[in-house]
Amino acid sequence: MKVYLDSCSLQRPFDDQKQVRVATETEAILGILSLWESGGLEIVGSEALEYEATLIASLDRKAYINSLFERIEVWVNITTDVEKRARSLTENGIKPLDALHLACAEVSKADYFCTCDDKFLKKAKQLAVPTIEVVSPLELVTKLPQ
Repeated sequence: MKVYLDSCSLQRPFDDQKQVRVATETEAILGILSLWESGGLEIVGSEALEYEATLIASLDRKAYINSLFERIEVWVNITTDVEKRARSLTENGIKPLDALHLACAEVSKADYFCTCDDKFLKKAKQLAVPTIEVVSPLELVTKLPQ
């Protein structure tokens, strides 16, 4: 199973844990990463994630994300095909960077695209992207191998 975690998902453990939803999603993300580290699934990385990591102001967050990138084995570079697909997604109302992430996930043939961004999640589900299922962290943990 291949999973693409977007930047907000990867950074969820650094968000304010006083909110029940954030704390629950953090546990889900940490469980997903633990399963990845034990070989139970593949995490997909991309140049889009790498670019977004350069925008992170917090040094702790940035170091954490970069440490994950060093261990990711499935990596997607931004090609003209990825850019073309991203443009078509933006024509359907997806923000450009989100579209780039989703296009990278599709190219990698990921089974799931995970995001904590409610607006993006809703929009992507409306698109019903045929090659990948877009899910929240809590939805994803219900689909993982036991």
